[in-house]
Amino acid sequence: MQSNSSKSAAGITLVELIFALAVTAVLMSFAISGIASVVHKSRGSLAGIDLVDSLTRARSLAVIRESDIVICPSSDGSSCLKSDHWESGWIAFGDLREDGERRGDEPVLIAQGALGAKVHLVSSGGRTRLRFQPTGSNGGSNVTFTLCDGRGPKYAVSWIMSNKGNLHSAAAKPAAANEACYGS
Repeated sequence: MQSNSSKSAAGITLVELIFALAVTAVLMSFAISGIASVVHKSRGSLAGIDLVDSLTRARSLAVIRESDIVICPSSDGSSCLKSDHWESGWIAFGDLREDGERRGDEPVLIAQGALGAKVHLVSSGGRTRLRFQPTGSNGGSNVTFTLCDGRGPKYAVSWIMSNKGNLHSAAAKPAAANEACYGS
């Protein structure tokens, strides 16, 4: 007969269980943080693609139709907001009256819905509208769009459209990145 002292204990102790749960919790927090970062980056990338596509299409439509095309922020897909925040979406329309406001008989040519969660897009200098002329130029001054995707100002990106309608990406300036990420 064996004594109790020579028997090996079966199972795990409460301390071992707590330690294993703590290690699992730490590993899960790293995994969730990494996944969240990838999700934010993906949403930001899609928003950037949608913006560049819409600006390029609106410019092309102005040239093809030989008429002014206005692109503006919109939350309902039919009227313009008086805002420089574009995360609720935007529309582009044929501006038949050349007044920058969409009327019922002016066709919506592009309609973009709201951007993903925690994705913010702000235009510079209070620009609430862009007017593309039949020459493809952008009436008014240069405009900068700054996008923040939920990872913070460090990862914000900008696109700049010149008066001639040329578009290029650039590093976001700190003030613009902060406005896009934290502004209202």
